[in-house]
Amino acid sequence: MHANISVASRTSGTDRRLVGGQRLGKYDHLITWTRPPRPDWMDEATYAQVPETLVLREMRFNVVEPGRRTKTIDLITTLTDAEEFTQQDIAELYGFRWNSELDIRSIKSNLNLGHVRCKSPEMVRRELWTTILGYNLIRTTAAGAAAVHGKQPRQISFTSTCQYVLASWMQLSGGSIPAAELDEYLYRMLRQIANCVVANRPGRLEPRVLKRRRHGYPLMQKPREELRAELREQGT
Repeated sequence: MHANISVASRTSGTDRRLVGGQRLGKYDHLITWTRPPRPDWMDEATYAQVPETLVLREMRFNVVEPGRRTKTIDLITTLTDAEEFTQQDIAELYGFRWNSELDIRSIKSNLNLGHVRCKSPEMVRRELWTTILGYNLIRTTAAGAAAVHGKQPRQISFTSTCQYVLASWMQLSGGSIPAAELDEYLYRMLRQIANCVVANRPGRLEPRVLKRRRHGYPLMQKPREELRAELREQGT
């Protein structure tokens, strides 16, 4: 299943009626999107692959939180089957969008893919896919711990799972654990991972801003050796 969802939120003080198209329900209808002119940054071959028209589904739902103003959300999606995907289903799916942000942060920060270290395109691809392989390994281990101990995979801390896997890596790969004790060791590790539960924060929304200001130094745009040579010349 492929879903492409874009969203715009507004406060309940505004009023824009959802009109036109095929009505699927209250504040739920189909609309036809028309391909705009080709932008300057897009080449002709890519633009030709974009369909001239596309049927989309537009709906509206309210987010009600105690003590806060009700927010009205207009949502557009390619999930056009109203019987298979109800408004409530899509509203709940939209509420889980923060998980995507957390997954990207885990790959970039916890797995050190904030910037690639390889130089050639082939090695960059290998570095990327190796990191994704490691990410899937951690997620699979967390899912196994959750299944054994009756929890949801999203409840398990990704960072803690990384730490337990790395801590046990040398023992497991080096064969220092006797075969008779291996099952007990693995179950104990899964139990410890399952105990690392993160808080449930549904509907979380965070601004895309930096919490702390970075240092005012310019970016390193030359090889380190060249910069060192320049410093030596300036010091003489």
